[in-house]
Formats: sequence, structure tokens, C-alpha cells
Amino acid sequence: MTSDGRQPRVAVIGAGPGGYPAAFHATELGMDVTLIDPEANPGGVCLYRGCIPSKTLLHVASLLGEAEDAADWGVTFGSPEIDLDRLRRWKDQVISKMTSGLGLLTRARRVRFVRGLARFEDARTLRIEPTDGDDAQRVEFDYAVIATGSQPAAPPGFQIDGERILDSTSALEIDDIPDTLLVVGGGYIGLELGSVYAALGTKVTVVEMETGLLPGADRDLVRPLERKLESAFAEILLSARVASLNVRTDGVDVELAGARVENPSRLFDKVLVAVGRRPNSSGLNLEAAGVESDKRGFVKVDHQRRTSAPHIFAIGDVAGEPMLAHKATYEAHVATSAMAGQAATYDAQAIPAVVFTDPEIAWCGLTEAEARESGRPHEVATFPWAASGRATTLGRNDGLTKLILEPTTERVLGVGITGRGAGELIAEGVLAVEMGARADDLRLSIHPHPTTSETLMEAAEVFFNTSPHYIARKRG
Repeated sequence: MTSDGRQPRVAVIGAGPGGYPAAFHATELGMDVTLIDPEANPGGVCLYRGCIPSKTLLHVASLLGEAEDAADWGVTFGSPEIDLDRLRRWKDQVISKMTSGLGLLTRARRVRFVRGLARFEDARTLRIEPTDGDDAQRVEFDYAVIATGSQPAAPPGFQIDGERILDSTSALEIDDIPDTLLVVGGGYIGLELGSVYAALGTKVTVVEMETGLLPGADRDLVRPLERKLESAFAEILLSARVASLNVRTDGVDVELAGARVENPSRLFDKVLVAVGRRPNSSGLNLEAAGVESDKRGFVKVDHQRRTSAPHIFAIGDVAGEPMLAHKATYEAHVATSAMAGQAATYDAQAIPAVVFTDPEIAWCGLTEAEARESGRPHEVATFPWAASGRATTLGRNDGLTKLILEPTTERVLGVGITGRGAGELIAEGVLAVEMGARADDLRLSIHPHPTTSETLMEAAEVFFNTSPHYIARKRG
């Protein structure tokens, strides 16, 4: 209760995977909550234009790939027929089902939902410009949570038109299946969407400025994916960039630059720009509320997600990297708990990252590259899926499971997995890092056989030179 005996008023700006959990938790803590978002229902970018539609399409891409692989096992399905209209409807049905469900939950939890765009008038008042035709309104608050997310970034000179030049939002519309597509950026967004279009029949070329794909991931985890994409994509150009592009009526003229680029002048039907995301903070009038942001537009926060105005919090993409939905949800509970006066702090040791390509790549905690760069003592135990019985039955021996271990205590500092279902398997690694588990804990935990989850146990056995399926090899 406030000093005058009423429930604290909380305004949550943005109803994505950070905003709606913050609103729900604040309500559970006895607060009077208003949730503000331009969409008709909660969900945010993740549900409407990101995580969910992309994974829906990636599932279709995986199915097409598996049907093709089945020919090696003696089962032939023939060439697939793709009904693009039905595919789009399926994607949209998934989005509608989940967002409408969140709408029902919002009403059931008695959260007031206002459709519109919020802007600070001062440190205690928001002005809401409606997106549904209603009149503008003001919302006064005791606490506020900024959860406005992010949007696709584009380098200077790249004008996203949604027709020839796409970003991740327009690419998910799948208006057609172009014959050729240039993907600018070899990060997870570019590779995931490039995989979708390649599976649908597009000749995909990827251009990446760095020397390898997925620059933030360990190279041994990325190599199996690189080998798979070399056959799935028409071309992968590393240490290269787009020098210029010119939109024509029949395509996009692209001039590529790089020491190993042959034929720098190319014509593509479409270009997908996937070079990262930028925070949605510029239209909030943060200065009026006394909220500071850095030069990249990220709102500055402390260990409880408080901004420079202590009664205003910021979570999710707008509060800084990693820009991941599950990190936003975690921050939502930290911020609202702190708001209620409970002991809460942002102290996650292992925020998992997953690349939903085929094979998937997932990691958490300390990476091998980070350990080397920091000079931190570590040992690495690796179990290749070539020695996994379950991976062999799936015809997918292209996986790898690795543990980053502290030499003296044998504590698990990090886990990395490449292979089918790596995104599901990494949760055990997160728990191991967060709980301070040792290699022996993984080794002595009985895992079901035959499963790919066994590879975590087997990696620990590699560390102790006791693996029954692989000749032990440790490296530090």
C-alpha cells in the first residue's frame, strides 16, 4: 500500500515477453496495473514478428529437410508441393492463438490493457496516443516499467522497402519465394531466415563481414552448421561486405567487396538485411521522466533494473544485451519484486542462447572463447555425437556437446551443444551452471538411453576418462 492507503499504480509500457510477465507479477503482488501496447493483444515483437513466427517457419524448413534426408534411409516422399497461402495462414494462426490466449490471461488477471503508444509527460505521467481510434488519455503512475523491446537495425544507405529490401519483419511475411536472396549478416537472424527460404527453394547467398558465421559462438560449435549450410546455401561469403546496392524493377543490383569475393557485381531478386537490432527508446521522451540512456539508445539500469529515476524500471531489449525474450522475462520478475520491496537482483550466471538452425546451436555460461580471452583457467571436455547411439538412429551424427570446467573444483562454468534439439538440451546446462554443479554431478546423474541428453553425461565422463563410447580427450 502507498502512504495514502491505496494500491501502488504501475504502468507497464510494452506487452512483450518482458512487459506482460511484469504486469502479471505486479498484479499478483497486489498492485494496480495498466499494460500499454500498440497491438490488440499482448505478445510483443517476439510473438507477432519474431520468435514465434520464425520458429513456426523453421519447423516447416526442418520437416522439408528431414523428408529429403529420408531418401538415404530408403523412404522417398517425392518433391514437396508448397502452398504459400496455407503456409502463411498456418503461421498467422499460431500467432493469433497465442496472442488471443494472452489477451484472455490479461483480463483474467484484472490487468487494465490500453492499446496505444506511450510517451512520458513527466516523471509520474504518461500520455497514450491510441492506435485503435479512441481518444488520447493520460495515465498517472507510482512505478513504471519500460519494456518497449527493439526493432531491426539497418546500416546507412539500406532503405527497407519490404518488397526488394527486407528486414526480419518483412521477411517473415513470405510474400513469395524469390529465386535468389542475398542475406546481409551471418548472425542468428540471417541464418535462421536464410534457412527458411533455402528450404522453400530459394538460392541463398550470405555475406558476413567477420571471418566466420555466428561470431559470438565457439568455433567448434559452429563448424557442423557451417558444413550443413555450405550445401543448403548457394554461397557463403566471409570477410566480405555490401559496398552498394541499387533497387531495380527486376531485382537489386549489389556490389560486394572482399578479398575472396569473385564476381563482385551481382543481381538478386531480394536482399534481407539482418545485421542486428536497436532498442525502441527514441519516442518515449525519456528526458521528461529523468531516465538516462547510453549512446546506442539502451536505457541505463542497475542490478534491480532501476533506471536513473528510481521508481522507473527498464527490462528486455531496451535495457541492453543480450537481447533475448527469456532474459526479458527474468528481468520482469526482478523489477517487479524490487518494486514491491522484496529482495531481488539481476544475478543470472547462465542466460542461454539458441540458434534455431539445423543443426541447432545452444550455449550458456562461460564460452571457451571467453575463457581464453580472459585468461581464466579452464578445461574442456567434448563428446561428439558420432559416438551417440540416439544421434546415429536419427541419422544426425553432426552434433557436439562440450563442457567448460574449472580445473580445481571441477565446477561446470559453461555448456555448449550443437545438434538436433540443442535448444531443448541446453536447459540442463543452465541448471548445472546456476546450481554450481560439478562434472561429477553430471556423470553420476542417470540419463535415459538412448537419448541425446546422454551426451551431457558422456561429456562429463570424457573429463574423467571413463566414457564407454569415446576415447577420452581433454583440452584446456
